[in-house]
Amino acid sequence: MNTHALPKQFLQLHGKEVIIYTIEQFEQHPAVDAIAVACIKKWIPFLQSLLEKYQIKKVKWVVEGGKTGQESICKILTAIKNDYREENAVVLIHDGVRPLINSELITHCIDSVEKYGSAITVTPEIETVVALDNHKKIISITDRSTCYHAKAPQCFRLNDIYAAHLHAKEEGLNNVIDSASLMAHYGHELYTVEGGYENIKITTPTDFYLFRALFEAQENLQKL
Repeated sequence: MNTHALPKQFLQLHGKEVIIYTIEQFEQHPAVDAIAVACIKKWIPFLQSLLEKYQIKKVKWVVEGGKTGQESICKILTAIKNDYREENAVVLIHDGVRPLINSELITHCIDSVEKYGSAITVTPEIETVVALDNHKKIISITDRSTCYHAKAPQCFRLNDIYAAHLHAKEEGLNNVIDSASLMAHYGHELYTVEGGYENIKITTPTDFYLFRALFEAQENLQKL
């Protein structure tokens, strides 16, 4: 992002930080009981000041992030397990820099976990998918009708995802790319929920400009 000292989740749009836009979607959902956030250690006081400023009430845990996303999630799950005794609770794992999640997607994810035990948010592939050899020559073209992008939230029962993280620690795995990959590694069946293309992850400057355009378009539609 070339933001130097400022983590991308604290970039502002119209005076409000990206992570607050994200948290508010869960804060306002009636089925969400509590929220946990992993944060860079030195930025935890700043995050807590934002939670107070925007009157966020459902954030019950703010934990120091790990060296990898997997480690951060494990720290969050550990904090929840230490305080929350409902092992069958539904856990939605989301990126702080995916602010365009909406209430409908959260509801569908919760419903899927309650019915099937998992919910991986996906969007259909709309471009041609090819495989290349070492010389950059196309060696195969995949039927894109069977291809989807895995996004977030990725959702499971608390005891299932926590057990997978404990197994990973025992085996020395600490940088699995996402929760879906971790659960698949340990043999869990993964069911999907289709989300919208607007549910982008802000990773590059282009992503931030796209977020701004999509957000402002949504705001304008609501005014019509």
